Amino acid sequence: MVLADVIPGARVRDALLIIGGAALMALLAQISIPLAGTPVPITGQTLGVVLCGAALGANRGVIAMTLYALAGLVLPVYADGHQGWSVISGASGGYIIGFIVATYVIGRLAELGSDRKVLIAFVSFCAGQLIVFGVGVPWLKVSAGLDWGTAIHGGFTVFIVGGLIKAAVAAIAVPSAWHLVRKVDKKA
Repeated sequence: MVLADVIPGARVRDALLIIGGAALMALLAQISIPLAGTPVPITGQTLGVVLCGAALGANRGVIAMTLYALAGLVLPVYADGHQGWSVISGASGGYIIGFIVATYVIGRLAELGSDRKVLIAFVSFCAGQLIVFGVGVPWLKVSAGLDWGTAIHGGFTVFIVGGLIKAAVAAIAVPSAWHLVRKVDKKA
């Protein structure tokens, strides 16, 4: 059970939550800070990945991330309002694909209860972000023609602190949401 399962309904609820997850990613992509020395900006997207995975679960989360990735082919929803195949085939494409994989893993872990305690949630959210970088960095290396050192620095190292902060924010928010759900259930 994940947070989305607390909301009554089934198909309509799931469709709205999936669309909402994709919209959250599009919104968080617009929080974009360019960095010197790397074509990949700092964005709010990895926060969106961990929140969507934990709240929606594996299947809905994957569908939401896939919808986001596909929407970006025709709509300006990627970082800085970019769109099109050139983003997917370029330096940021691996990260977008990594979002899908990471959301599945985080969602699956949340289905097993990893999102209910702050420390365990933090570890699972960090692991999910490592998956994003595990797909994104090699993609960046190939697409930008970088050596491994430059790709790792420009595609991972500069994002470590921000990733830890986003994992911490989500690791506080999601267990807090569960606490609120339990509190409301007790009153009902």
